[in-house]
Amino acid sequence: MITILFFAQLREQLNCDKTDLGIDAPVSISLLRETLVTKNPAWETFLANDKLLFSVNQVLVKAHHLVKDGDEVAFFPPVTGG
Repeated sequence: MITILFFAQLREQLNCDKTDLGIDAPVSISLLRETLVTKNPAWETFLANDKLLFSVNQVLVKAHHLVKDGDEVAFFPPVTGG
């Protein structure tokens, strides 16, 4: 089981701050995104954003990074300043 967290504006758009997902083998963040969209089609617009940032176990990673059972994955929009 992996824990998936959503932060900031993304959390508001998805109306979800956390979900769990069982996986049988390591998967990339990209495949994880596709799986989430398959389970929640309304999320596609928000999760398809190519500017999203990802972390695994609180370390920033790229979309090709593999996640495994027990990992904590976080999705968040790019940081903007003003």
